[in-house]
Amino acid sequence: MCRSIKTLRRKDETATAEEIRAAALQFVRKVSGYRTPSKANEEVFEAAVDDVAEASGRLLKSLRPGARA
Repeated sequence: MCRSIKTLRRKDETATAEEIRAAALQFVRKVSGYRTPSKANEEVFEAAVDDVAEASGRLLKSLRPGARA
C-alpha cells in the first residue's frame, strides 16, 4: 500500500491532527493517482482528504489500548 504512511497508533503518544491529515493526504493521492489534482477535481480531492482524516481520527480514538488482533 502506501509505504510513506507511517503507523499513527502508538502506545506512548497520541497522533496529532497534522499527522492524521498527512496520512489521509497520502492515502487519497495513492487512491486517486493524483499528486496534485486539477482545478476541476480540487474540491472533491480535498473533501476526500477531510473524510479520510476524520474517519482515521475516529478510529484512533476508538481503539482500545493493549487490544491485539
